[in-house]
Amino acid sequence: MATAEIYRYLCVAQDHRVALDPEGYLVDMEQWSPDVARSLAAEESISLENDHWAVIEVLRDFYRQYEMAPAMRPLVKAVGKALGPEKGRSIYLMRLFPGSPAKVAARLAGLPKPANCL
Repeated sequence: MATAEIYRYLCVAQDHRVALDPEGYLVDMEQWSPDVARSLAAEESISLENDHWAVIEVLRDFYRQYEMAPAMRPLVKAVGKALGPEKGRSIYLMRLFPGSPAKVAARLAGLPKPANCL
């Protein structure tokens, strides 16, 4: 869980709200779903395509294995290992998740903020 502090709620559907912390990460990771990811992405003006979903799945697998969201270097390495060297590059991830790819992608994947990201 990112934090117990609820800052605001994300409306996913008319009758479904998800609690977010002050930085926009899920308060309860169990509330993540593809619809939650789409709603979070919409706030970032990102339309999730197959390439986004592939990286999100790599992130969620990484978290299942290591119980932490990867910072940028481990993310690049994990994506390269899972999806191939042409996608295991920071420039590729920056195109998909502008700003701070590790933070943005972790948020959309329903994971806590990577420990080494400011």
